[in-house]
Amino acid sequence: MPAPLLTISKGDSLNAWELSPVEAQYFPGEPAVAHDKQNYRYVNGFVDVGDLPCRVATWRDVATRRVHLRTDWPVESLYLPGSNRRVEFTQFRHRPTRLARWCRSWVTAPESRYCSFRLSTRGGVHIWVDGELAGRFEPFTRNSTQDTVVHLPLKAGGSEIVVLTEDMAERDVQWFFEMVLLDDVALAVTLPGAQMGQQVDALKTLASQARCKGDVVDRDGQVILLFDTPASIDVDIHVQVTSTSHTHAVLLDRRLTLRAGATELPLCQGHELPDGYHTLPLTLIAGESRVARSIGCAVLHETVPQPLPGDLAARKRIALDHAALHGEMRMGTAVALLETGRADDPRLRLIIEETLLAIEERRDCADFVSVPLLWAYQRHAASLPVDLRLRTERALLDFRYWVDEKGNDVMWFWSENHALCFHVSQLLAGLAWPERIFTASGRPGREQAERATERLGRWFDAVEEEGLAEWNSSAYYPVDFIGLLALAELAPEPLAQRARALCDRIFTMVALHSLNGVPAGSMGRAYDKELRAGPLTELAPFSAVAFGKGWLNRGVASLPLFAAGRYEPPAALEQYVEPAAGDVVSARYLQGYGPASLLTLYKTRHVQLSTNSGAKAGGYGHQQHVLDLRFAAHPMARSWINHPGEDDPWGEQRPSYWAGNGTLPRVGQAGNVAMLLYRLEADARLPFTHIYAARSGIVHRLMGDTLILQSGEALVAYKATGALEAITTGPAAGLEYRCHGHQQGWAVIVSETDDQEAFTEQVAACRLSLDAQAGRLSLSMPRKPELMLDWSAGLSLDGQPVVAQDLSAIPQVSIHQMPQA
Repeated sequence: MPAPLLTISKGDSLNAWELSPVEAQYFPGEPAVAHDKQNYRYVNGFVDVGDLPCRVATWRDVATRRVHLRTDWPVESLYLPGSNRRVEFTQFRHRPTRLARWCRSWVTAPESRYCSFRLSTRGGVHIWVDGELAGRFEPFTRNSTQDTVVHLPLKAGGSEIVVLTEDMAERDVQWFFEMVLLDDVALAVTLPGAQMGQQVDALKTLASQARCKGDVVDRDGQVILLFDTPASIDVDIHVQVTSTSHTHAVLLDRRLTLRAGATELPLCQGHELPDGYHTLPLTLIAGESRVARSIGCAVLHETVPQPLPGDLAARKRIALDHAALHGEMRMGTAVALLETGRADDPRLRLIIEETLLAIEERRDCADFVSVPLLWAYQRHAASLPVDLRLRTERALLDFRYWVDEKGNDVMWFWSENHALCFHVSQLLAGLAWPERIFTASGRPGREQAERATERLGRWFDAVEEEGLAEWNSSAYYPVDFIGLLALAELAPEPLAQRARALCDRIFTMVALHSLNGVPAGSMGRAYDKELRAGPLTELAPFSAVAFGKGWLNRGVASLPLFAAGRYEPPAALEQYVEPAAGDVVSARYLQGYGPASLLTLYKTRHVQLSTNSGAKAGGYGHQQHVLDLRFAAHPMARSWINHPGEDDPWGEQRPSYWAGNGTLPRVGQAGNVAMLLYRLEADARLPFTHIYAARSGIVHRLMGDTLILQSGEALVAYKATGALEAITTGPAAGLEYRCHGHQQGWAVIVSETDDQEAFTEQVAACRLSLDAQAGRLSLSMPRKPELMLDWSAGLSLDGQPVVAQDLSAIPQVSIHQMPQA
């Protein structure tokens, strides 16, 4: 038996395994009508929508099958201790897919005995020890962690453990299992059958450290892979660069060598890649050793926001031409090609055929492309080749537009953005073919249009009163615009008017939260890529076209509909976009059912602070981004605080390491000061909260419990109730500052000044204190009223509650002079 790969003790996870290839089987179940649970009350997080046909079929199969141990599978890769304590294979499948993977490890106890493990899983698990079935746990609940305890008989001479992990993928599948040792014993773990080679430890270390150099790469820069530990030998690295959009296009594929002693490896020039926040799957290879890792990288050719000349109509023409020439291979680009008279472009057929396949297969997110397809059909049917026109008609007549129509797909109907796009698709298709029969429902088009009109009425009723659950979301405003802009252009009144009015509201919020061309702010739903790379989001070009400065990119989910349509944002929004020197733009308003948020904005020409003090303190923060700082000096100059929701800085859970919150804080904001109070559970997976602070355009200065950030003519202080730990290695090196402890508080103080010395002195004179037992966080500042954040009562100023009075989903905005220091 080779030397142990690791030794685990009580509380450690068993996370060293040989892995088989993933087995994936299309598994739709029998078509059925689903119970319509749509109540038009949208929340941020998973919604229990009942059991889809694929899951019903899975449970039926699981109840009667007998699983036999298999040992003849090839070892495709290794799962080694590193950034994730779980054994995780989270992924996205657009169609219902049964997934399975075999895992094998060898564990040696100091003496032959039973050892107990807490087994957590999403999906189902079988465990064999030395060929005998020792555990079976098959809840197969959708993206819901289930736990049990298993007792495994381990031998002093070593025991072979084989795990079969399975899940039923209904689009996003957070697939993992974790075995945590509960006994006070040391177990040696080896992988004797694996072809690890002698360099696996070195590769594992390098993989855990891998990241790209800098926050962003411009046109003249280089994409450079960066590591902390010099390689002890030459290491081959297979690198792909893929799009993070729905296309997942491979943009670059290279095999390079990291030479012994090196910590940097140039990959390519910035101009070789398009603008975007890209995914980089890496495979590190040395002899028989192979270790895989996936990281992210932002490429932005121009880091200075570009002016778009002319009036709105001229800017729309520029954006439409840009989408036609540079848009990714999605339906929005086909719209741009048709709207600019490029129907003979060979890309048009390729894009429409892929769009039709997505609709015919009822892939998840097919509703996002069915709307622009209907736009193209209604406005440009004569320009389409006859075969594509006929196939479009057939595909849309056969499509499933709601859960009351039979289906066995995993399309997601229940979130704010999906419900809108499905209803708009049903409306426009019904209007296009009023007398034709739609096969999934058996109804004629006129009845489809009537039902869609009623459903859209309910959707607007809810959103007009309550606001959006996905407020400020750089990922989902562009999806909302798919439906809203199509309604504004193609729907009968009054739906078209209601769509225009809601677009006005959204553009108002975009104007309030855009700073120097980058939309930012607290968000109802956030992902890492939108937070780390604001100018590269699909929302950024909307700000550029509407307000005349910023960035265009390859995103085409809905921008071509804006550029080709008649809708125009309110002209009065210009005053919010870029405050005059010495002015402050403040806003307060509610958004989302509940309400889900109480939003507060403080914005000057150089910095903006945005918070959500309506977050449910102590709750699970699926994708809620509760505090956001944005500086004007650089497009990547951004910072925030959150409680990480998973182990891996490059992970894709919801919440992830940087997006969302494992536990939501109590939040309060008064003007240029925000406060956060965290109460983490005793068994919190990660007992710290942390700051993300970009390096581009920001100077960092750490002083004990305080971090000072300077960017252009703005300074910000993060002050914590404990010492801050600067992370100096790994993916978050130089970007992350942690505050440890289960109860902790933060104050964030914003100032528009470049006098760092004076600002630092003022912050040093502030006192931040936490009464953990009472659940109160107090901030005393010289010559300022005392701020207190109470876990139950919220924020008070000199003992007077700071309450939300007469607020609605429409922002209350004021513009006033900045107070003198």
